[in-house]
Amino acid sequence: MMGGGRIWVPYCGPGPGPDEWLSRWNFDPVLIVSLTAGLAFVLWRLSARERAFGTAAALTLALIFVSPLCALSSALFTARTAHHVLLVAVAAPLIAWSLPRTKVGPLALATAAQAVVFWAWHAPAAYGAALSHNGVYWLMQLSLLGSAVWFWMAVRRAPAPAAVAALLLAMVAMGLLGALLTFAAEPVYAPHFLSTRYWGLSPLEDQQAAGLIMWAPAAAVYLAAALLVLGRWIGPDGRPGASPA
Repeated sequence: MMGGGRIWVPYCGPGPGPDEWLSRWNFDPVLIVSLTAGLAFVLWRLSARERAFGTAAALTLALIFVSPLCALSSALFTARTAHHVLLVAVAAPLIAWSLPRTKVGPLALATAAQAVVFWAWHAPAAYGAALSHNGVYWLMQLSLLGSAVWFWMAVRRAPAPAAVAALLLAMVAMGLLGALLTFAAEPVYAPHFLSTRYWGLSPLEDQQAAGLIMWAPAAAVYLAAALLVLGRWIGPDGRPGASPA
């Protein structure tokens, strides 16, 4: 696809239209081998509880990168946003809970790193670079996932009050970016300038829908996690004492 006189060649291929996107599965052999190897390790080495989290994480990654969602994210920034939310708010905590509960550094640093990485890759120039070069694309994906896994591992280990505070800060960071995109006066993501028309959307409408996803359901994941940690900490007798699982 082209936008602003530039040819965009996303990793997941050209943006599909409504009549073809369900047939656009991504069977990149390197990706398939990597996911299969990861799942084999999960099933071989981890305990039953960890295997459940690890298997769910592998299935989520397959949904993100193998299913037609991958191709759809080339066409719509809304789909790309859903892709990123699944990566940082679903796959990442599942991976974090499948790993040993070890020291990972300061929670404040992990919280800041996740927010900075997420915001940085949604800057128009960085986002455009990721959709025009496979190496940059995978740098984006791995840094988003890695920083989010770090954040969730730090939350898991932290005392409940600190974990709740970090989750609420993450919620604000996600929601603020979503609000900025929702109320932006102009579209800013050039790779989607032409592809949204096949879906009956203008680039600005697509961007606004993506902003709403970040602002509401994505931010709500962090709020729900904060309430869960708070509930576990307070306990059924109403007395504080527990920590995140």
